[in-house]
Amino acid sequence: MSAKKIILCPNPNRDQGMTATRAAEKILRELGFHTVVCSPFRDQKEGAFADYDVRPLPQELKGADLLMTFGGDGTILHLAKLAALHKIPVLGINMGGLGFVAELEVSELEALRKLKDWEFETEQRMMLDVSVFRDGRQIYTNLGLNEAVIREGPISHVIHLKISSDGRHLADIAGDGVIVATPTGSTAYSLSAGGPVVEPVAQTLVVCPICIHNMRFSSYVLSPEHVLTVELERNGRKPVYLFVDESRAFALRSDDKVQVRRSKYTLRLVRLSEKSFCEIFAQKMLPGGLNDEK
Repeated sequence: MSAKKIILCPNPNRDQGMTATRAAEKILRELGFHTVVCSPFRDQKEGAFADYDVRPLPQELKGADLLMTFGGDGTILHLAKLAALHKIPVLGINMGGLGFVAELEVSELEALRKLKDWEFETEQRMMLDVSVFRDGRQIYTNLGLNEAVIREGPISHVIHLKISSDGRHLADIAGDGVIVATPTGSTAYSLSAGGPVVEPVAQTLVVCPICIHNMRFSSYVLSPEHVLTVELERNGRKPVYLFVDESRAFALRSDDKVQVRRSKYTLRLVRLSEKSFCEIFAQKMLPGGLNDEK
């Protein structure tokens, strides 16, 4: 039986000198795994990965059994689409800030020895298919783990949006925009905008307005069976943009329709820790937790 292949994807801005990557690689090779190092980002500076022979990620994804990231949740977010499309599970090592998606802290690398017999649990994380229709034609499509955001441009102004669910009116928004988030994304931008915290393995759509003028509408938690459509109304020449996770902004026109639905693709996250989401959230976000300043 051939050795399992594990791709190591360090964020060089977080794992400077590749210290954590080297430590993890040593453990994994002791366990008999085959490892390769790939950059999670394009156009990295020469020498960013120390003396590692960095391989092209798209090529190495073929035949890979696990993708391991070293950085913050942003690094996982950046790779989520590729991992989901190739059906490769992801194990995140947190070297960033809060780290809700990453499984282990960098101080917990010894837990990687639990991979030895390749018997571990994975969580299925819901993702979003996001499309833009213009004049009846689909002109944009993307896959997101956290959220689809429709908001104003760099100059702050009120924009008007009409949201429907399965063709039926849901809400009108006048404000900075709207977020349609997955449960995983509920602890990201949506939480900052006042949205609810949703257990990440749940299957729901969270609709959260951004700085709205109509205070009668806060947010919705909907069944994932719904197909949401967002239309721009009475915005004239005001710039309005669509963002899917960390993708580049897509400029919307006045008659565009943005459609958001649950994707058939999911992200599989490896679980080695016994901590529950509620425990992690309490430790990192609530008073007295890891993030509490004294």
